[in-house]
Amino acid sequence: METEPETLACILHAWVYDDVMKTTVVQVRDVPVDVVATLKARADARGESLAAFLRNLLAQEASMPPIEDVMAGIEAREPFYLAAEDLRAFREDGRP
Repeated sequence: METEPETLACILHAWVYDDVMKTTVVQVRDVPVDVVATLKARADARGESLAAFLRNLLAQEASMPPIEDVMAGIEAREPFYLAAEDLRAFREDGRP
């Protein structure tokens, strides 16, 4: 029995993805219907499946440092002060 090329491609993709990407299943319960509809619409607008859209959204969130770390970094910085004339000069130079 000969296997179709499309089937072989799917099997190869699943094998490589599982081997390279080490994934697991995440299930989220009790998501409001309107929230799912909005997420599906956003995924469709990007030409993605809902699963791919959510996977990318979760990966983006996981790649960002926790807000506590960001705030601690800001707090650890040396404070600086500007005089009113410095601010006026920035504005006149076109700097925000």
